[in-house]
Amino acid sequence: MSVATDNAIYVSEKAKEKIVKLMEDAGIANDNSYFLRVGVVGGGCSGLSYKLDFDNEVKPMDQTFEDNGVKIVTDLKSFLYLVNTELNFSDGLNGKGFYFDNPNASRSCGCGESFAV
Repeated sequence: MSVATDNAIYVSEKAKEKIVKLMEDAGIANDNSYFLRVGVVGGGCSGLSYKLDFDNEVKPMDQTFEDNGVKIVTDLKSFLYLVNTELNFSDGLNGKGFYFDNPNASRSCGCGESFAV
């Protein structure tokens, strides 16, 4: 995990590679208006779940970051749960896909898709 230098959301090299590939597959890699939207929604076995999507509309209270060449946007409420979190990607036989190393989570479920604070 990256060493947090300020309140931000971080992206590992492996996650960056997968994000770039997904953006290429979606035909939006060369459109600088698109970014990765990260959010937290209620649900999952631990109470909160992560949400990832590509978006091109920044809302007034959104928080914007860039790490490792990836532009990340999150709403203010989600950012309170995600501060200093790193987005990772794991593939292979036991790979989880995208997952978060969240220092704010007090517990997470076995699948790693939900958490509690």
